[in-house]
Amino acid sequence: MDMEAIDQAILVKPGSKSALGKRDALGGDLFPDKDAAEAHVKLCAKEIDALQDRLWAEGKRALLVVLQGIDTSGKDGTVRGVFNQCGPLGVSVTGFGKPSEEELAHDYLWRIHKAIPKRGMIGVFNRSHYEDVLVVKVRKYAPAEAIARRYDQINAFEKHLSENGVTILKFMLHISKEEQRQRLQERLDDPEKHWKFNPADLEDRALWDEYAKAYEIVLDRCSTPHAPWRVVPADKKWRRNAIIASVVRGTLQAMNPLYPKADFDPKAIRIE
Repeated sequence: MDMEAIDQAILVKPGSKSALGKRDALGGDLFPDKDAAEAHVKLCAKEIDALQDRLWAEGKRALLVVLQGIDTSGKDGTVRGVFNQCGPLGVSVTGFGKPSEEELAHDYLWRIHKAIPKRGMIGVFNRSHYEDVLVVKVRKYAPAEAIARRYDQINAFEKHLSENGVTILKFMLHISKEEQRQRLQERLDDPEKHWKFNPADLEDRALWDEYAKAYEIVLDRCSTPHAPWRVVPADKKWRRNAIIASVVRGTLQAMNPLYPKADFDPKAIRIE
């Protein structure tokens, strides 16, 4: 499938309603064949690596990939599946958990801005500034009036980034409640996955409907022309990776980073 067809299925068009509750978490029409999807991911990953090398050499722009989703939606797996071919030189991955005391002493976007990829880099956010209108909203960690202001603040922040050479891709990894139940149970059943299980995840699971409403507000209010949201069906890990790899590759192709031309004549240089 080409990127345009994928975008028709997953893009939240700016100014429109996301209708998250009506979106399919399985996405069977996108990459219906597992083997073909996995082969496609490998092909995309190889090309992403080549394009990332050109982006690094060019040194003028950056790409920010935001991965947002509930527990077990596959943020870590997406990083491994899509960016595993890339060398460490031009890719940074930042996870945003509970803020530290130092981070809490600043405004909520302070720690985010510090992690924005520099020119030439691909930066991947595992969770992001959207936690401050998701978990903070659901758990009531900040006053409602403060949270209400953050949507416009985030839009302005992302517009500032886009106007200063940062292309932004935002993916909401959309899984069903039943799929999350199965993935949590797998972590309990497999001793090698016990370390992944956090009893606090069950507290968030009990707030499933509240999180769904919070995500829908985020998608409706923060899908903008400069940083639109894409809702990725994530019940199948291989399909999720194929979709995201396609969009990342297509975005880098459209950016078309170029190797800089030498400021000397290579033919005039003789190495003895």
